[in-house]
Amino acid sequence: MKLFQLIQLSVKYLYRNLRRYFFLLLAVGFGFCIVTLITSLSDGMTDSVYYSAQAHYAGDIMIAGYKNATGTRQRISETNQVLQAISAAHVNPAHIVQRTIFPEQGMLFYNGIAVRQKYVIGVDWQNETEYFRNLNWDVPVKGNLSDGDAIISDPVAREFKAQVGDQITLEVETETGQKNTGVFIIRGIVKDSTIFGYYKCYLSRAALNRLLLFSPEECSIIGIYLRSRGAVEKAELSLQAEMEKALFTSPLVADRGEFRGRREEPWQGIRHFVLTLAVQLSEVSDLLRAMQLITYFLYAMMLLIILVSATVTYRLILRERTREIATMRAIGFYEGDIRIILLFEVFFLCIIAVAAGYAAAMFFAWLASFLPFDWMPSFEIFMKNGRLEALFLPATVLLNVFLVLSILIPAVWFPAFAVSRNPLPEMLSGGGRV
Repeated sequence: MKLFQLIQLSVKYLYRNLRRYFFLLLAVGFGFCIVTLITSLSDGMTDSVYYSAQAHYAGDIMIAGYKNATGTRQRISETNQVLQAISAAHVNPAHIVQRTIFPEQGMLFYNGIAVRQKYVIGVDWQNETEYFRNLNWDVPVKGNLSDGDAIISDPVAREFKAQVGDQITLEVETETGQKNTGVFIIRGIVKDSTIFGYYKCYLSRAALNRLLLFSPEECSIIGIYLRSRGAVEKAELSLQAEMEKALFTSPLVADRGEFRGRREEPWQGIRHFVLTLAVQLSEVSDLLRAMQLITYFLYAMMLLIILVSATVTYRLILRERTREIATMRAIGFYEGDIRIILLFEVFFLCIIAVAAGYAAAMFFAWLASFLPFDWMPSFEIFMKNGRLEALFLPATVLLNVFLVLSILIPAVWFPAFAVSRNPLPEMLSGGGRV
């Protein structure tokens, strides 16, 4: 009951002294705003990279088949056995996709202009409607897609000066060196100039299989979208075990360097690889780690600013309130009661500052989404639908609140402890140690 009354008093005293606390409120609110803005933008950029890569590589875990004869040629012939291994591994997939990929040698021709494609991707249109729905379109697809349709990227369309409805020719090379061509109608243009989308076109898997002389059931990769990102490691180990039972499968690899090394080894037939996004993104991860180091540095600097501001400002506030605190002691408040009141004043002040800082962080994150980053090559992989997007994760925001409180409480505890123990006559005269 006494504690409740002391808390009530702390609210009244905070309201009465709000003018004195204004600078501290501003410092904590501004610091929390910057800390939250930094972490939310960092989380948003990391999340955008993950989902861009997940869409590009077709899942959280990919099974890719490689023929050693060509080095880069991807092919899975035993598709049913791979699907059975996925079922036996009990990875609980949310979605499974099959794609045929012709990398780096595909040529698109239009009106006398030839453009080499980094990726020609054959997809099952109906099975990947969600993927195409979430793309950033320059000119979206209208109606259903067929085997004679193609989707190209905006940089290629600009180089061709082509538009939806125009006819393009694709040239590919089979495993035996035969060149095949197919004619397709542009049905959509994707606005994607990232490392994942630049010089990439989409066809139906059936059409690309015919050009590459694959059988209808064959593909290059089978992608597995999991229901939880936290289940990737367990699913990878389970899937690897089942794949080794059924097919010729490479040992697990940790990064792209090891992946390339395994592919350079000699073998006969088709060798299967179980790959995660962590492997595919291992080179991008260096950039993400550098970005996180900058984030941590700014994070630490803002917490230090909050600590210094709180310590200096609170000592000034207590010095101004020395006679008030002395009067409280004179009318019967214990030293512990005064410390409780002072701490709860700061605690409620921190709640107000955190709420204001959070609202300000959301506002500045919204403003940041309109900033242009066209001048920075490939920065689009950190953006969603062409905009920088902040991600306010509850766990991260709560951690920020905890860290601000853990900085603020010690900063005010020691001055509050010192002022509550000063000799009463000295405090009534306006002196005392703070």
